[in-house]
Amino acid sequence: MLNINISPTIKIAARAIMMKRDNIDVVDLSVGEPDFPTPQHIKDAAKTAIDNNLTKYTLNQGLYELREAIAKRIMADQHLEYTSEEIIVSNGAKQSILNVIMAIVDRDESVIIPAPYWVSYPEMVRLAGGQPVIVNTREENGFKLTPDQLHDAISQKTRAMILCNPSNPTGMVYSRAELQALAEVIEQKKILVIADEIYEKLTYGDLTLCSCAAINHTMKQRTIVVNGVSKAYAMTGWRIGYAAGDRKIIESANIIQSHSTSSAPTISQYASLAAFTGPQDEIIRMRFEFEKRRNFVFREIRQIKDIKCLKPQGTFYVFPNVSSYYGCRSNGTVIRNSYDLAYYLLEEAQVAVIPGAAFGSDENIRISYASSMENLQRGMERIVSALGKLKC
Repeated sequence: MLNINISPTIKIAARAIMMKRDNIDVVDLSVGEPDFPTPQHIKDAAKTAIDNNLTKYTLNQGLYELREAIAKRIMADQHLEYTSEEIIVSNGAKQSILNVIMAIVDRDESVIIPAPYWVSYPEMVRLAGGQPVIVNTREENGFKLTPDQLHDAISQKTRAMILCNPSNPTGMVYSRAELQALAEVIEQKKILVIADEIYEKLTYGDLTLCSCAAINHTMKQRTIVVNGVSKAYAMTGWRIGYAAGDRKIIESANIIQSHSTSSAPTISQYASLAAFTGPQDEIIRMRFEFEKRRNFVFREIRQIKDIKCLKPQGTFYVFPNVSSYYGCRSNGTVIRNSYDLAYYLLEEAQVAVIPGAAFGSDENIRISYASSMENLQRGMERIVSALGKLKC
């Protein structure tokens, strides 16, 4: 435990909350959750569950009806067939990922993690006694892992790789062709894939996500898909995620969950059942709003001197390269890295962003546009002003 740190995103968010409590007008562009309310029909389903006294424990693996609904949703969206026994419902996608890692990774086995990565992946692998192998992707390749990089990173100790698609923090999306190229290496080397697809519904333009498990039958057998309701249905606090994959792996994850948290919250499960089986039009509406916000934030960033930024294809993050400001000064203090710049923006501009070093990419910062257009406008104005005050 001495080798594992608290999530940096939580630390930044906590500092921003404390500043707000001190009546400081902070624009928080750090937290990764939709600012929209949970759709009404989902809230109504939760209220109905309470009124009907559906408040007891469920099966540890999750409500049968919910797992059946998840299977139907995956079939409708990705044309992948799973039985209810190949799905486990957990307390958020984060627990789903940890359950799977604990189930498949033995001590001293390694897990390949492309960087930039979501902050918890390496720590989860370490919690399981495994060794995270970080592979640095390149900005000119869209922050995407190449087949050659994957091939070179695999050793006799490699058990699996984690692929976040769409990517948190970069917002980039692997195409079907890119996944097929990776699949050739995965099948040859016989490793597993933990496919974190929690942002599946948040892609823009004509782009739709191809699941890693949908490439072919072999990849379906080698892939554990993780998803949930938090991002697509604005249900972060309801804490419902799921994993779908090989039955033996799901059974192992079920055993682990039975000795940690037991079943996910019953009321939240009934709410999620309504989310998966009810109307999906709210997803389209939220995605449309996120796309407008993305376009605004990306346009503003591109106008800042010496900042490079790829246009995100999904999620609700931009990941600009701000390294041109390293070495600049503010009141005698030198901005040396992404942590320095993030804290400078928090103290000088009262804008909370996440340092890229937390994601394994110190040249960048992550800005969330899961906030109102008014907040985004104020936040970007403050960022531009604060950067203009630096002495470079």
